Amino acid sequence: MGLFPFFKKKEFFSAEEKQQIVDVIRLAEKETSGEIRVYVESKNYYVDAVDRAAEIFFKLRMEETDHRNAVLLYIAMDHHELALFADEGIYKKVGDAYWNNAVKEMLSQFKKDNICNGIVQCITQIGKTLKQEFPYIPTEDKNELPDEIVFGS
Repeated sequence: MGLFPFFKKKEFFSAEEKQQIVDVIRLAEKETSGEIRVYVESKNYYVDAVDRAAEIFFKLRMEETDHRNAVLLYIAMDHHELALFADEGIYKKVGDAYWNNAVKEMLSQFKKDNICNGIVQCITQIGKTLKQEFPYIPTEDKNELPDEIVFGS
């Protein structure tokens, strides 16, 4: 126990759930040049979850991927908000309806208190789409971004 235990960061996922999410990101990225990141924080003090996701996307320098095909899954747990933010390469290929549907599917799992499962299903679906639109090229592709979940405040 630390000196200030009341400042301890809240754990949103068990160790097994964290590993499951990272594993599904790695599995999805094995078949595409695309990149997927997950960012989780307690609260979103911004007006719109998409605006917050955009801010984090650029803060994490996700727009610097070679094919502009990175996707950020953003979740504010205590405020019950989520957003997907995709770089222009993949966004243009699949359009608004695709991303709105992915959020709806994730929300349906979240409402059943299946947070981890909702995230895993969303990453799996995005991975399939990235594979279709940006297939893995062994001579060119590399893992451009870390696969670990990023936890904010």
